[in-house]
Amino acid sequence: MPSPRSPQNTRAAAGGKAAPSGDKPGKQRDAFFDNAKFLAIVLVAIGHSWEPIKGDSRILEGLYTFVYAFHMPAFIIISGFFSRSFDMRADRLQRLVTGVVVPYVLFETAYTLFNRYVGGEPDQAISLLDPWYLTWFLIALFVWRLTTPIWKLVRWPLPLALGIAMLASVTPEIGNDLDLQRVLQFLPFFVLGLLMKPEHFRLVRRRSMRILSVPVFACAVVVAWWSVPRMNTGWFYHRDSAQQLGAPWWTGPVMVLALFGCSLLLTAFFFSWVPGRTMWFTSLGAGTLFGYLLHGFLVKGGDYGGWFDHAWLHRPLGEIFVSVCAGVAVTLLCTAPVRRVFRFAMEPTMDWAFKRDAAEVARGRAQREQTPVREKEKEKVSAG
Repeated sequence: MPSPRSPQNTRAAAGGKAAPSGDKPGKQRDAFFDNAKFLAIVLVAIGHSWEPIKGDSRILEGLYTFVYAFHMPAFIIISGFFSRSFDMRADRLQRLVTGVVVPYVLFETAYTLFNRYVGGEPDQAISLLDPWYLTWFLIALFVWRLTTPIWKLVRWPLPLALGIAMLASVTPEIGNDLDLQRVLQFLPFFVLGLLMKPEHFRLVRRRSMRILSVPVFACAVVVAWWSVPRMNTGWFYHRDSAQQLGAPWWTGPVMVLALFGCSLLLTAFFFSWVPGRTMWFTSLGAGTLFGYLLHGFLVKGGDYGGWFDHAWLHRPLGEIFVSVCAGVAVTLLCTAPVRRVFRFAMEPTMDWAFKRDAAEVARGRAQREQTPVREKEKEKVSAG
């Protein structure tokens, strides 16, 4: 998620075998980023599990708002960081298609059919232009990555991205096609990730940052609790304009800047608590896209099946139980067996669908032509 396939190549922690993320052997994966992705996906799943049970609970609604302020920005910043090397080279475009476009088409179709036949919406049509539920992130990642060369070219990429997000927040005419409101309003976080370097992440992982994060997180939770009856949670979804949220148009740009600052601060403190060493869950960071796309079926299935209707689940112990179940479920969905089963949909090879790169073909031809010459030289050496 964040990037479906990290450009940092990987080997398994034991045995030196290639990790099941589809990367080629080579550089060792950075444990910090895998840890960050896993912890972020756990927060995503827990946040989604709270939606059916938060009801009128001001405390749970406040925690929900607090989590939504930074969990997706953290994901998107990491996605931007791992997109720094993206260009229009043929092999990278091929991976963009197989790792983002194909999963989007398959899961958008699967979620629509699931909602139609399980959710009781027989009239819902399959539309690749109107992402439903979780699939918006894939189409957003596709658009962001395609525009990466532009952000690497312009002189002030982050101010430009913020300006675009601010304009989007006052443009209700954008509509729902490709969920462009989210694509544009979350864009600054992706661009920020493109601009970041490894030393920036090391900067926020200092002990002083962890100490400072405690009072900041505490204040953020209190502010989130205070804002529940006073603020529309829709601002944190970034999927609507100011006018659609029933606010004056000028509040759109103000909220974009305010939420960008708040989300950036909370994300930095979240990163400060992410361990940089290999943990028991580090290897699961390579499968966060699987956990992200699959856990939605469990949450929606539970909602459709009335699992969340039990009164005890709406009490503190029940809310804790739901949170733990969501965390365990998404953890299992990131494991290697699940990734092997669903790799056909998330990481298809599809060599049959693409032309071979001309330079690669030429190198292969040259290598084949040189092979007989090398064999003759070896024979001369052995005979001599």
